[in-house]
Amino acid sequence: MGGVSETFEAPHSTVRAPRHLVATADHLATSAGNEMFDRGGNAVDAAIAANAAIAVTGPHLCGMGGDLFALVYVDGEVAALNASGRAGSGADPAVLRSEGRSTMPFRGDIRSVTVPGCIDGWVALHDRFGSLPLAEILEPAQRLAADGFPASPLLVGSTHRLEPAGREELSELVEQATRPGARVRRPGAALALAAIGAGGRDAFYQGAFGEGLIELGNGWFSDDDLATSSADWVVPLSTDALGVTLHTIAPNSQGYLTLGGARLADQLDLPTAPHDPAWAHLLIEAAVAAGRDRPDQLHDRADGNALLALIDERIGEIDPNATSGRHLHSAGGDTTYLCTAGFTRDGSPMAVSLIQSNASGFGAHLVEPSTGINLHNRGLGFNLIDGHPAELTPRRRPPHTLAPALATRDGEFAAVFGTMGGDAQPQILLQVATRLFHYRQSPGQAIRAGRWALRGPETGFDTWTSAGRPGIDIEGHASEEWGDGLKAFGHRPNMALPWDVGFGHAHAITLARDEMFAGAADPRTRVGSCAGG
Repeated sequence: MGGVSETFEAPHSTVRAPRHLVATADHLATSAGNEMFDRGGNAVDAAIAANAAIAVTGPHLCGMGGDLFALVYVDGEVAALNASGRAGSGADPAVLRSEGRSTMPFRGDIRSVTVPGCIDGWVALHDRFGSLPLAEILEPAQRLAADGFPASPLLVGSTHRLEPAGREELSELVEQATRPGARVRRPGAALALAAIGAGGRDAFYQGAFGEGLIELGNGWFSDDDLATSSADWVVPLSTDALGVTLHTIAPNSQGYLTLGGARLADQLDLPTAPHDPAWAHLLIEAAVAAGRDRPDQLHDRADGNALLALIDERIGEIDPNATSGRHLHSAGGDTTYLCTAGFTRDGSPMAVSLIQSNASGFGAHLVEPSTGINLHNRGLGFNLIDGHPAELTPRRRPPHTLAPALATRDGEFAAVFGTMGGDAQPQILLQVATRLFHYRQSPGQAIRAGRWALRGPETGFDTWTSAGRPGIDIEGHASEEWGDGLKAFGHRPNMALPWDVGFGHAHAITLARDEMFAGAADPRTRVGSCAGG
């Protein structure tokens, strides 16, 4: 049952730089971010440029038709941006229920699409913190879209797995991404980026993209829906745990589960090293205790601090010697996480933790025709039970898996970190955070180490709703001791492949005591990188 040793040499390790770092799931996006630093821009400029680039090159992960959350550390403060979109004014759960549906449509249905918040997020970040012109920040992404970029192995694999209806809808990508390295051009995306650079958010939401979305919606969206910004600056949800202060986005984000799991872990007697199966067992139980009632608790009006207090009461559910048996299945969704950090002109650190997503793969498998931009399916987070707090409702935000993280120590910047992974994001982040802060591992060690994940049988968003058989997946290069050790605790471990993309694409950047940035990009991305100067 054991995998290869945790000391297995991954192709990526810790990268250090004296002035700035960028970590993303695509080296082209990392280059776009560093180009902004080279032009005299800051960490926010770099984050927007990197996100715009991977929105072009990674449409199987994210894009301008998706949502965005971000945390920014600057001047000793943490700013939190919720740029997740709302349901259209035409949303009506009764109609869906009358069709015999008990859950939201997953793909191929415009009703799973909420107003995409990505562009509103870029504009809000730029308006508050940007230092370079927005058009200049979007230039690298526009070049990639117009001139073409090499298809990544994961993009090719994703297009090959599309069902016939998806292949037809996403034909622009399918016909070009035929093999790794094949040139892919996205002229519609290039025009959209140029329009945003010249005219801001109105050029997107009230331009060709917005017009196409309203037409596709056929009454689901209104002009007012697209005229209203989806980006809100909110109070970050914060807590002390693992020797640092952890920050995330409050609900509708599930980030509270990362913080709640960390608070529980703080009260447990963690072993001296994470290769011990007791470490995996205790964190599995902490993650389960934190998240087992998420479908009933998470909605856009939930009180994050109240949810953390509720989780604190569950410490008694964790048995150090045996599993509770409560854990359910989960799986990874498709998202992209990136982080940037650099010193400002006055020598203080500035850092961004940004996550952006289509929800699942190419999202709804629907494309706005004039731009070729694929639409997310974030509406799948809504509930169709009459009266449920997360019931589909016009202009409400759905529960969200996206959960960026940032850490401070005594008010000073310590780290930005995050991951893709659908429901599993808080589970992955709990492992990464414990390694970074409790065990003081380097970013490279924390990111490349083998992981466990609760795994869902169908969508990657059914961790807490599936009635399937309990189980836990272990990455193939994780500690050799975990397999039999977790069996002894009563878990049912299943061994997955080493460096399995299903265990997330996590990245991290920290600030060392010598005032040097240290970071790592996840080798599971295949084409990701961490680089700086």
